[in-house]
Amino acid sequence: MNTTPAPGPRLSVLDLVPVRAGQTSAQALTASLDLVRLADRLGYTRYWFAEHHNMPAVAASTPPVMIAAALATTERIRVGSGGVMLPNHAPLVVAEQFAALEAIAPGRVDLGLGRAPGSDPVVTQLLRATGPTADVDRFPQHVTDIMALMSPDGAQLRLTSGQVYDVRATPAADGSPTVWLLGSSDYSARLAAELGLPYVFANHFSGAGIEQVLALYRDGYNPSEAHPEPRTFLTANVSVARTAEEAYARALPQLRLMTRLRTGRPLGALESVEAAQAGEVDSLTAEMIADTASAWIIGDPDEAAAELRRLAQRHGVEEVMVVPVAGSREDEPLDATPGRTQTLELLAAALG
Repeated sequence: MNTTPAPGPRLSVLDLVPVRAGQTSAQALTASLDLVRLADRLGYTRYWFAEHHNMPAVAASTPPVMIAAALATTERIRVGSGGVMLPNHAPLVVAEQFAALEAIAPGRVDLGLGRAPGSDPVVTQLLRATGPTADVDRFPQHVTDIMALMSPDGAQLRLTSGQVYDVRATPAADGSPTVWLLGSSDYSARLAAELGLPYVFANHFSGAGIEQVLALYRDGYNPSEAHPEPRTFLTANVSVARTAEEAYARALPQLRLMTRLRTGRPLGALESVEAAQAGEVDSLTAEMIADTASAWIIGDPDEAAAELRRLAQRHGVEEVMVVPVAGSREDEPLDATPGRTQTLELLAAALG
């Protein structure tokens, strides 16, 4: 009887650039750049940086900056945004940034676009103080504008005088980044299907309704020249260690942070594993932690690999983008991320 496990899905990484207690932003960014180099060596497909603002435990606020640094220090892995929160930015600026990134590393750049704020209402107002670019209802038009601006032909504007005005994100493009739409509801799935674009379901954020959303995307897909078939993958929060007990201990700081976020309690830098284990837990917090953990992939390498295979098979995807949520212990270097490093190494070995 053949007991060899089925081949696993391709693996990618979504990085929020976590900041732990006592760690500086510089140390957190150094740790993440070390992690993208590791993912490159291990054969991961792509590595994306998120956009979040004004959060003590997250240093991923400027995806284009992180992408540029990661491209400069890697050789083959695709690097991109997961994602740029488009209502926060002028479409031309996004197009210019990613056209430049594509010129730096042709064929290795992904532009993931989302329409969520990525922050609290006050910071959202600061980011969107430019008026019409902050109109969420114009998200579909802004997506198509960005694609046109980044293309070799550029875009054309018709001025009130009747004159046609050419606009390009870069003077002489010979290629464009791959545009992905991101979402955790049916809005972006429907839009991606309509525009013939790849789509990513943010399963790490909310797994609710995933089957219906993916069905809407696939069933309603309108083939495009660049993407004749629907293309999608999932994200998942993952913590892997030599033992399931250690994997859970490493996940606990992030689990506690998510509980504070969801209950509106003050946020801080990510706790160490020891601080999370020693922290007070009331019955509601314990219930929320358990509920959240049940939706994550937490375990030893064989357990995690098996769950990732099941997730990919259940939803018909060939790629899973992991969010490595394993925290650090107090005696571990501040400019490194051993828990996340271990997660990527063990997963690559188990699914290789």
